[in-house]
Amino acid sequence: MIDLRSDTVTRPTAAMRVAMTQAEVGDDVYGEDPTVNRLQEITCERLGFEAAMFVPSGTQSNLCALLTHCRRGEEYVAGQMAHTYRYEGGGAAIVGGIQPQPLDFEADGTLDLDKVAAVIKPDDPHFVKTRLLCLENTHWGRALPLQYLPRAVSFARAKDLSLHLDGARIFNAGVAQDVAVNDLTRGFDSVSVCLSKGLGAPVGSLLCGSREFIVRAHRWRKVVGGGMRQAGIIAAAGIVALEQQVDRLAEDHAHAAALADGLTSIDEIAVDGPHTNMVFLNLQPTIAQDLRAYVREHGIIISPASGRLRLVTHLDVSGGDIATVVRTFKAFFASRGRK
Repeated sequence: MIDLRSDTVTRPTAAMRVAMTQAEVGDDVYGEDPTVNRLQEITCERLGFEAAMFVPSGTQSNLCALLTHCRRGEEYVAGQMAHTYRYEGGGAAIVGGIQPQPLDFEADGTLDLDKVAAVIKPDDPHFVKTRLLCLENTHWGRALPLQYLPRAVSFARAKDLSLHLDGARIFNAGVAQDVAVNDLTRGFDSVSVCLSKGLGAPVGSLLCGSREFIVRAHRWRKVVGGGMRQAGIIAAAGIVALEQQVDRLAEDHAHAAALADGLTSIDEIAVDGPHTNMVFLNLQPTIAQDLRAYVREHGIIISPASGRLRLVTHLDVSGGDIATVVRTFKAFFASRGRK
């Protein structure tokens, strides 16, 4: 099957499987797993932080960040469609009593800083304390503009806000913009990065920050059940991901570009993208459901869609697969035209 639902469906490479079988392990809750410690060191080197904490998922990484930055009754500002707000089960509110303040994203994935300033609460007992600004890179596959990042950092400092980056696909952004990833994280107080999306590891994310921040984040990792003991077995795959899979992301981006190019000739759909490893299709909701069923019969899995369909390229999608997808989509719309 050609699975275009997400880059989370990737399977670990042969090198990852070998590394996992040979990993030296210890008890990570005691800080004694050498492979986890090495993964955290590598991540800090790449992203430019003092310390990092290995956790099972990006959702847990973001949650630990929010709980560490904000106290109960405080607030974080995030995009209306941000993962931290919309797709993580309301964990910050449920676990931490932290209020979200969502804003609409701009077309390029940024938050308008003037609009952010307008929702920062005054120092008044009627209001919560606005504590944190959360950004996302990439957002829907779009890498945040390079010139926006230092502006956001300066804004946060001027407004006395902490700044968190959900950088689940930050390496996609770095590859797409041909910059070192630490250029994209500079000035942020914390960054979450995922290993199990485009980088292909089977599981795991890391939260990065100052040493003092990560010490406090460890307490929250314990509270939400994130201690994994002999976690070096999976951390070993993460090391391979960082050492072998980052540059390879350019292939995913090229495949997304080829997919977008191949689908633009279909009159019934509007192609948005490519944006790094993602292509979006706008089409009528009834057509979307019929399309999903048709391509499934031809060995292609796509997400349910109500009119806006996301197609994601990744490690397990080849150039030949892209040609098959384009050919199958064209066959579907040609069959509708013959009815």
